[in-house]
Amino acid sequence: MFSARGLAAVVAAFTAVVLPASPVRADDGFPFGFEMTLDTLPQPGSKRIPTLEIGDNGEAKLDLWCKRGTGQFSVAGNTVIFVPGQLQDQGCPPARAQADDDLVAALSEATTWRRRGDQVSFVGTRPLKFHLNTN
Repeated sequence: MFSARGLAAVVAAFTAVVLPASPVRADDGFPFGFEMTLDTLPQPGSKRIPTLEIGDNGEAKLDLWCKRGTGQFSVAGNTVIFVPGQLQDQGCPPARAQADDDLVAALSEATTWRRRGDQVSFVGTRPLKFHLNTN
């Protein structure tokens, strides 16, 4: 049986070891479990705007201007790594397909991220800004 002090020590040790390894869920934490929309205008001739859904374990679904696919996010502190999976071309014009490839490349080149409320930024060679879909 633990004394009150012993129990407090076990809880403190558990908190120090387990909680940092868990995904952060605070307002300013990485948006695991959320869908977000790129902060941009639609491409000419289309109403679509790219979205990104990040699962609880970093698995990602991308629904871009023209292509759809998957990927994986790895996060440590404010460092981020995105590894794209296979993308399926939906038969769009070359300019939209190229815009999708450029967006995936920019996500892949991002090295850090930050969140301010409902806005999430990925920072690399080309910064990307997304808004969380909170409705």
